Amino acid sequence: MITEEIKKRALKLNAVDRVHLAETLLDSLDKTDEQIEKIWLLESEKRYKAYKEGSIKGIPLEQLRSSIEK
Repeated sequence: MITEEIKKRALKLNAVDRVHLAETLLDSLDKTDEQIEKIWLLESEKRYKAYKEGSIKGIPLEQLRSSIEK
């Protein structure tokens, strides 16, 4: 399996190179999907507009906190 071969080779690297490899791999996982970001932006704008128009109500912070803690 190719991942096993990559893992074997990576473990043979010196510590500094392994750290750089680990950072590169972790950074590659932390990319945002621009399409999802656009969808969330539109949804948040829609919800804010509805809140300002009074068609939806906000939830007090303390009520939200207590519901999360349960």
